[in-house]
Amino acid sequence: MNALWWLALPILLLPLWWHRRKREQRQTELLASARFLPRAEPRQTRAWRWNDPILLLLRCLLLACAIAWLADPVVPWRGDTVIVASGTDPGWTERQVGQAGMAQAERVMLPGAQAVAWLRTHEREWRPEARLLVLGDIPMPALSPQFSRQVELRTLARPAPRAERHVYIASDRPEQWRRVFAAGAVMIDDTPGAKTGLIVWDRAEAPPPALRAPLWLVVNRAAFPALRTAARLGELHYADSPRGRLWHSAAWPPTSPDAARTLLDDWQRLHAGPPAYTMPSRVIAASPTARVLEASGALRDILMAVLVALFVFERMLTHARKR
Repeated sequence: MNALWWLALPILLLPLWWHRRKREQRQTELLASARFLPRAEPRQTRAWRWNDPILLLLRCLLLACAIAWLADPVVPWRGDTVIVASGTDPGWTERQVGQAGMAQAERVMLPGAQAVAWLRTHEREWRPEARLLVLGDIPMPALSPQFSRQVELRTLARPAPRAERHVYIASDRPEQWRRVFAAGAVMIDDTPGAKTGLIVWDRAEAPPPALRAPLWLVVNRAAFPALRTAARLGELHYADSPRGRLWHSAAWPPTSPDAARTLLDDWQRLHAGPPAYTMPSRVIAASPTARVLEASGALRDILMAVLVALFVFERMLTHARKR
């Protein structure tokens, strides 16, 4: 839709019309011998001249620059480029770049989850002969990406980072709850602290008002008023409160290792979402049906700077003209 702003270019006729002197009235001066001549009324003649051509040029440039800023044009300027996902092994990256013969190519470092979307947004910035190589852990998108040019994708899945999670269990049956976290890298805290990310509250009474954590597994709903209007996902209920996000299920605590594993899997799937899978390495051929996205805004900063400068000069010249 941005390209439609180019249809506003005829607005440049306005300063041309404004600055053109259409008519000029000739002034008469009385002479001593004028009394012997017949009386004649002053006449107006057309004058095809322009007032203040420099100011006219500035105003035309100002309007043209404003329209260009709104249209957001794109000038292909990028050459061969290697897009590297953040956290990719440097040694593996150098080997892949050398094998592709793109050692001199420009490199762009991006988060892996944003690489494909960024490439689609800025696709029009590359020259027709430019080559594109994407390296690293690139998550699988919901739909296969399509580009108007060939893109080579070489992926390497990164090992999942081992994060130490702290859990505090407030329950009279802690062993049943420990089964839930037995398979993961979880530290069971004796008392809740600043590192505690999850609190299991399996007691009838409400927790102390000052006790807070990002996540709660709650057994007794009556102790948490926010759960009265909780949303539901399958057998799990959840609600946000000043204490943190609350989760509740009637099947808690689990009674067997299998039930504990199912409980943890369901909760992690609903809370954290499905895990991201790395795209397989492939060469994505150019698609003639790839939809061209809007411009990327690469020139907008430059156009805005030029627009501000033209506006300042136009105001200065207008003020000097009035004086």
